[in-house]
Amino acid sequence: MTGTGRTRSERVTIEGVDFTVTLTPGDGIGLLALHASVEGGTGELADELAERCGAARLVFRQNAGEPVHITSARMAAAPCGLLRDFLARADVVVSLHGHLRPAAPRAIFLGGADRSAAHLMAGGLQALRPRFEPVTDLALIPAALRGVHPRNPVNMAGGPGVQVELPLLARTTVPGGADRPPRDVADALADGVRRLRALTREA
Repeated sequence: MTGTGRTRSERVTIEGVDFTVTLTPGDGIGLLALHASVEGGTGELADELAERCGAARLVFRQNAGEPVHITSARMAAAPCGLLRDFLARADVVVSLHGHLRPAAPRAIFLGGADRSAAHLMAGGLQALRPRFEPVTDLALIPAALRGVHPRNPVNMAGGPGVQVELPLLARTTVPGGADRPPRDVADALADGVRRLRALTREA
């Protein structure tokens, strides 16, 4: 493990895939991007939201080869010290993911086991309507995107968290090009994270 200043990094191999994991500390909210190399824009969003909101962030980036998607629960089982440290220190995790569901190209699915927190985050996303539609009803979220499994890292911190599944148009300004999230999406997510942080400080 290496570290410079506040940010620490670790190289870890998960199911034969080599990753660099980067952790930057912050307040009790933790932003997680497990699939930054596969789900374009999610790592960039974690970085930007952490800077804007003062949250911690943990980002997994694949070092080489064709991007490989390893499920969140299998990522959690990896021998990664920074992931363990991140989960031990975060009160609530907001895990950022990307989806490519053809039937829901504008749906932002808000899963995770903390349903109150998911609805709170959704409040910050209302400004994106009608361009994007926040969805909090688990019955309307595809089963693979719900993020409610207890071994999913989003639910393994101080309490359960929120899994945010973003369609391609909500995480890249040029589909197939630069992984720069649209400004209004970053603004709305930052609003949601601030709402969540305010709630955790009151608790």
